[in-house]
Amino acid sequence: MAETFLFNIAERIVEKIVGLTVDEVRLAFNVKTDLKKLEDTMISIKAVLLDAERQQHQNEKLRLCMRKLRDIFYDAENVIDDFKCEALRKQDAINHPDINNLKVRVLGSCCLPLSFSLKTSHKIKDINGRLGELATEWNSFDLRQYSDNRHVFRRETISFVHSSDVIGRDEDKENIISMLMKPNEDQNVPVIPIVGLGGLGKTTLAQLAFNDDRVTSLFPLKIWICVSEEFDLSRLLKLIIQSVNKGERCDDSTLDALQARLRSLLNDKKFLLVLDDVWNENKAKWVELRNLLRSIDGLPQSKIIVTTRSLKVASIMSSICPYELKGLSFEDCLTLFAKWAFNDGDERRYPNLIRIGEEIVKKCKGVPLAVRTLGSLLFQKTDESDWIYIRESEIWSLEQHENDILPVLKLSYNHLPSHLQRFIRLWMANGLLEHPKKNQEWEDVGKRYLNELLSRCLIQKEEDFHLNFTFKMHDLVHDLALDVSQRQCKIVNSKTKTVDESVRHLLLCDNLVEVPRVLEKLEQVQTYLRALELRDSRLRALPNSIGTLNHLLELDLARSEDMRELPRSFYKLYCLQSLNLGATSLKQLPDSVQRLIELRHLVITIEAKHLKEIRAGCWTSLQYLELYNCFELECLPEGMQYLKSLRRLFMSNCHGLVSLPRNLKFLTKLEHLQIVRCHRINLKMELEEEEDKDLQLSLKTFSLFGLHALRDLPRLLLQGSSSTLQHLRISGCPNLSVLPAWLPNLTSLQKLEIVNCINLSALPEGIDRLTNLRELRIHGCPELSKRYRENGGEDWHKIAHIQKVDIYY
Repeated sequence: MAETFLFNIAERIVEKIVGLTVDEVRLAFNVKTDLKKLEDTMISIKAVLLDAERQQHQNEKLRLCMRKLRDIFYDAENVIDDFKCEALRKQDAINHPDINNLKVRVLGSCCLPLSFSLKTSHKIKDINGRLGELATEWNSFDLRQYSDNRHVFRRETISFVHSSDVIGRDEDKENIISMLMKPNEDQNVPVIPIVGLGGLGKTTLAQLAFNDDRVTSLFPLKIWICVSEEFDLSRLLKLIIQSVNKGERCDDSTLDALQARLRSLLNDKKFLLVLDDVWNENKAKWVELRNLLRSIDGLPQSKIIVTTRSLKVASIMSSICPYELKGLSFEDCLTLFAKWAFNDGDERRYPNLIRIGEEIVKKCKGVPLAVRTLGSLLFQKTDESDWIYIRESEIWSLEQHENDILPVLKLSYNHLPSHLQRFIRLWMANGLLEHPKKNQEWEDVGKRYLNELLSRCLIQKEEDFHLNFTFKMHDLVHDLALDVSQRQCKIVNSKTKTVDESVRHLLLCDNLVEVPRVLEKLEQVQTYLRALELRDSRLRALPNSIGTLNHLLELDLARSEDMRELPRSFYKLYCLQSLNLGATSLKQLPDSVQRLIELRHLVITIEAKHLKEIRAGCWTSLQYLELYNCFELECLPEGMQYLKSLRRLFMSNCHGLVSLPRNLKFLTKLEHLQIVRCHRINLKMELEEEEDKDLQLSLKTFSLFGLHALRDLPRLLLQGSSSTLQHLRISGCPNLSVLPAWLPNLTSLQKLEIVNCINLSALPEGIDRLTNLRELRIHGCPELSKRYRENGGEDWHKIAHIQKVDIYY
């Protein structure tokens, strides 16, 4: 499992070689032939890597060969990245000339020193040589080309379950039966999706409903199909026919014959069909089956239950809200654990083991399959040391059988697209995304990944009060991530004595005062390090050697409250894309940060009243800018108009900030603007110039929270975004007494929230013109709430067209 993303590394290397610019290749003109040879070799290997990934689980020699390949691939990617780093260094030297780089200035756009060319040439020749040495062994595996189409392993499930074996699902069972007994409201195929994490008991819940006497009497014909790996119409029709015919084999070969056979068996019959363990996300395949079922008389009275781990599958197959299965209570988990760890009644003889068992059950976080797995490991073991071992061990490090929790969760992992497999494996790192398509940014790719992971129930999204989102994973999914990433990632603290040299990604924790010495000998980590997190450290300063981390993409120094300055070498982090300086003690942002032209994400805390002017050509790739706890800051920096790529601008706890600059109108890509607890700010920004009337901005969300001095909204920005603004939130603004008359011009607005604005007494005239407004929320606004309440409010009729109105005093 730890080697399954080689395909993606190979693909990435080929993309990077092809994407090298003329200037970058010119940096090392004498390596062109070797680069072409490397590219051809990588393409050849990549063609059969997916087949190798499938076979490696049964072939130890192949798995070891792939590990060797992985190390070579990392070295190859590192060398290709050197071109980008060197090009950025050259660009910085030209933009910031001084006596120390006179030679570079004279060379201009020509090649950089011969030393770089020679060193790079040697590295690429060495990589090609290592690949050549491995070629004989690699070719001996007789690998074939295989498309990048992920499949889960075939599973089989049955329809029967002893209800006495199931703990804690009575309420869920009644809910599903209630949905089955409810008459269909339209002619659509009546599908009830049960969705949840692997191991939660979706199949068990379907079995409970399937075998209930009420369901049996309601549906004279019941059919159970385990779909699992392959959503093939012909296969599914044969399985359904075979089930109806009590196991008799179906030999019909054509779809037309199968359809006729099925229609003859099901016409005028009321049936319940369970499609268990569905993974298919191809809507066309479901539509084929759906259309065939629609041709059967009696379908409107029948029902289909679908179990799946994917919300996307549920949305494709059903128009109703899916039944999202939750975890068991602690008490139910403890009962289930005792059932699997002891013979009936024996648990009463071992109260000391039950006490340890309570701690073990807590590790399972409500997932019954995890409870069963750990309980089974302890069956008939009465030695306390065995129980303590399980309690102290990580679940991923314990022996697992095919139907235990981690193998079951790995089905979800194996079924992910390959780019998402790599994303999970390097969860602690950053930037390992497939290349954006035309008109996309890297952040768009990351957002798509998150949405896919959400739809597959592998992570959950939580929204806080300020419209910020955090993502969390279930503890067992975290254990899965540890299992598949253990050779690549490492958490290091002050007590860490050894770190495997194959580690590429580090998280430093424990409020470190200095960087642990154990890292000094890790040449691979220093060479390959892409993400470094020093959050909450007690470091007063970074070592000057930080500038040697040429390939560092992400540096997180958040809440390092003793950090007062950055080292002189900081500007050498040419490739840095994400920098978090939030809640540090920097007096001012040094010039070296503006020299980081690759930055895309920047969080700043400074103690100064003014930020240095942003110069033209700096931060042209910046997507996200957050000013956090800049208590003395009186205004945004000059030169904001140069941040042409900025999409998100957040300001919080900048108590001295009194206004926004008008040059924000030039940020045509800005989509999200949020201002939190900036107590002195007012936002009056009227249209002053003729060009302001035709402004085409892109704001989608505008959120204000805790602005005590606010009396006006920024017409310049909001009306300029009238065709794009979807969500407006105003909260904790006691001096806002009137909403502007132009607010109904925001015709794209879908959600309006007004919270704790105690002096606001009315919505503007023409609110009914906001025909796209789907949700209105008014909380803690006494006069407003009274005026617009549904029963008796004098102006209720003005908002009655809105689908969701939530008014709370």
